[in-house]
Amino acid sequence: MPAPPSARRQELAWCMYDWANSAYLTTVATAVLPAYFAAAVVPAGGVAALGLTFTAPALWGYLMSAVALAVFLLAPPLGAVADHTASKKPMLAACALGGSVAAALLWFSGPGRVTLTMLLFGLAHTAFLAGNVFYDAFLPHVATPQRLDRVSGKGFAFGYLGGGLQFALALGLVAGHARLGLDEGQAARLAMLMAAAWWGGFTFVTLRGLHEPPVAPLPGDPRGAALAAACVRLGLRQVAATVRRARENRRLLLFLAAFLLYNDGIQTTIAMATIYGKAELHLPFSTLMLTLLMIQFVAIPGALAFGRLAEAASPKAALLTTLAGWTAVVGAATFITTGAHYLLLGAAVGCVLGGSQALSRSLYARLIPAQAPAEFFGYFSVVNKLSAIAGPFLFALITQLTGSSRLAIPCLAVFFASGALLLARVRFDAEE
Repeated sequence: MPAPPSARRQELAWCMYDWANSAYLTTVATAVLPAYFAAAVVPAGGVAALGLTFTAPALWGYLMSAVALAVFLLAPPLGAVADHTASKKPMLAACALGGSVAAALLWFSGPGRVTLTMLLFGLAHTAFLAGNVFYDAFLPHVATPQRLDRVSGKGFAFGYLGGGLQFALALGLVAGHARLGLDEGQAARLAMLMAAAWWGGFTFVTLRGLHEPPVAPLPGDPRGAALAAACVRLGLRQVAATVRRARENRRLLLFLAAFLLYNDGIQTTIAMATIYGKAELHLPFSTLMLTLLMIQFVAIPGALAFGRLAEAASPKAALLTTLAGWTAVVGAATFITTGAHYLLLGAAVGCVLGGSQALSRSLYARLIPAQAPAEFFGYFSVVNKLSAIAGPFLFALITQLTGSSRLAIPCLAVFFASGALLLARVRFDAEE
């Protein structure tokens, strides 16, 4: 059903934040910084600390795992603040603008500046993930229940398009750095600066157009530190109550266990793909960035194709097909040696990426109580963050112990295969 003009303006303002922050996610976190970190920031022999030597892939894996753990711990109190105070908009602003400033300061990263680079990226990525807590909390305010799926999908589309367009600019900059009088390192740092400016700049479109409704005061009308403490306590109680309710639904628990496993594989593949291509395969920046740009745009028709497969067969069968594709991708990644191989695998990732994300959300919606969607989707968000911790840590550990990130690849296939086995045991209403 169409939305009234005022509601459409709210939807557009909300979607524009996905347009804004996807530039940072695609260009900085996924493409440019991992490759630059491996090629220029970390010395060729790695970094010695605590009596051990850490390679660039190992350091990156540990860093991504630590950031995911930090946001996982912050999610309940942040979610409680979002639910029970009228401060989602200023907190979104603080995360977005603070994160974009930290990302912009990566301009000062460079050869040997390992600690500075990791600190700035850790701050930027934590702000990015935390900001999404408040961004997601706005969805029920900007869309009616009948339009939730459509508006949520529109946000994904804005993100793919905005992130892809900005990334195309970054790709042109890095590929043509010599004509601009820049070396490759300067072009990489300038590309990250541009992405940070895109994130911060377009955030103002969201902040200007997004309106936050008032909320009912908590009992006793606490203020200041007392309000923060009350929100944290309430948030933790809500999480505990949701866990108790989830334990009564065996199908839901089984699905969440499956999602925890296979999404860990997805998140680790996304986080480590670029640094694997640079540190292990020694591919040029242009190949890595062209592959990621291709993934960005292939993911859109891929998601649509798997949506049609879900209608023709079943959502569960379509999701299992994507997981089979993911397993094949990481299996092949163990043996690739050339840029052409990397590009082909990137095309395969694009085909299954959008489908696996969209189908996971729609299947989960079929399992939760109809009277408490926000509560259970909040729990889904927590599990989503939890599933980004173990994979990068294990990848980093195997890389450090064996000296090769190639040997860490097969562990990802275990995540996908075990997640698929659990998912196959989940029965949905249409199957009963």
